[in-house]
Amino acid sequence: MSESSNDLRHSLFGLVLIILIVLLAVYVNHDRQPAAQAATRQSEAPARLESLAELDKKAPSYRNLDIQSWQTAEGAKVLFVEAREVPMFDLRLTFAAGSAQDGDVPGLATLTNAMLNEGVAGKDVGAIAEGFEGLGADFGNGAYRDMAIASLRSLSAVDKREPALALFAEVIGKPTFPADSLARIKNQLLAGFEYQKQNPGKLAGDALFERLYGDHPYAHPSDGNEATLPAISLEQLRAFHQKAYAAGNVVIALVGDLSRSEAEAIAAQVSSALPKGPALAKMAEPQAPKPGLSHIEFPSKQTHILLAQLGIKRGDADYAALFMGNQILGGGGFGTRLMKEVREKRGLTYGVSSGFSGMQARGPFMISLQTRAEQSEGTLGLVQQIVRDYLAEGPTQKELDDAKRELAGSFPLTTASNANIVGQLGAMGFYDLPLSYLQDFMNQAQALSVEQVRAAMAKHLSADNFVVVTAGPTVAQKPLPAPTDKPAEQPLGVPEH
Repeated sequence: MSESSNDLRHSLFGLVLIILIVLLAVYVNHDRQPAAQAATRQSEAPARLESLAELDKKAPSYRNLDIQSWQTAEGAKVLFVEAREVPMFDLRLTFAAGSAQDGDVPGLATLTNAMLNEGVAGKDVGAIAEGFEGLGADFGNGAYRDMAIASLRSLSAVDKREPALALFAEVIGKPTFPADSLARIKNQLLAGFEYQKQNPGKLAGDALFERLYGDHPYAHPSDGNEATLPAISLEQLRAFHQKAYAAGNVVIALVGDLSRSEAEAIAAQVSSALPKGPALAKMAEPQAPKPGLSHIEFPSKQTHILLAQLGIKRGDADYAALFMGNQILGGGGFGTRLMKEVREKRGLTYGVSSGFSGMQARGPFMISLQTRAEQSEGTLGLVQQIVRDYLAEGPTQKELDDAKRELAGSFPLTTASNANIVGQLGAMGFYDLPLSYLQDFMNQAQALSVEQVRAAMAKHLSADNFVVVTAGPTVAQKPLPAPTDKPAEQPLGVPEH
């Protein structure tokens, strides 16, 4: 390299160094400016990095919610959190209007909810959508087994908030249920049913719930079925709306840039827009089903395997212990007992998971996976043995400690945004959980012992009580490979369907 090139290189290096020094000075000066105002911010955490070692045995801080609650004049339960960080608010209405309220008309709840925003006086579905969009607002709705929801996200400025709320109140309180929209949505659902016939996982899931719940309202799919859906009439929709979308049957959750008085006014406006009426009766408890295996013949390379038994109600006193126990068994992703034994040591599945679904009545505890059709029987037996051993022995201390650390790290995400919080408030109100529920859950989970987790899992589950449904081809079976750190066969690609 020439001398002039060396000089140029040194000059450029010196220039870059000067720039870096200047930037560092600006950064340090900028960093000092907030410090000059620290007299008014004594409660804030110091601006320094902490090592992972320092955080290892500490639960990260999370948002402490000041939840306020009251009832409207019409009997609606309200939960509210003031959050001034952004000039918006989230509103969620949770009705006891899920498919469990269908009676002998499966699909009625889903159709009613889907029709809410299809028309109001003077506005069709397009005008309603344009109305919300023009105000920068977002409307959402959905129906499930236990509940149906309607939600609004809007700017909190009065000139945006008031017209958005007025439109929302019309949509939830006075839908017109246009006949052409009903026909269109029915056709969409019926087309979906045809598609689902090619989905072995969906077929297995529907069969599992039918076997698990028998004649209980949870037994049928929340979308209904092709036998009942076509005959549902506008009169039935209007009657269901009048009964299930009544003010006494709703929980109103509000989070955002609102004062208490503004939140009270919004809740009163929404509540008064709904039909008048009481809460619907609580769901009856299901009867325990007869355990055993059912098979659905389906042409595929993989077999879907679903195992389930009745679990718990959402407000069960053992919820924290069961949550932690399940995280270790199969609910925590990689590193769980099921994933280690079934995927990592034997390469039998792409993924296997387990979970409790706490509901108004006893929801299911379920394990689901897919595996090679020729190894499905052995894989099912392996899963059942893993559960049997786990219920007998419980977790190790290390497994529980790891699960507690993982929960401590992920728990702040449950209140990381207004959308997260409004969802939590809706569930707390709907399932009659205390206002201190989130803090109580965290405290209970972190205080659990190995024996408490083992006892709770063994109390609520039995390895002999599983209802099992498989969907796949009938083929000759092969023995399972021996467990190893490096299985010869890897999982069979991405799960089917």
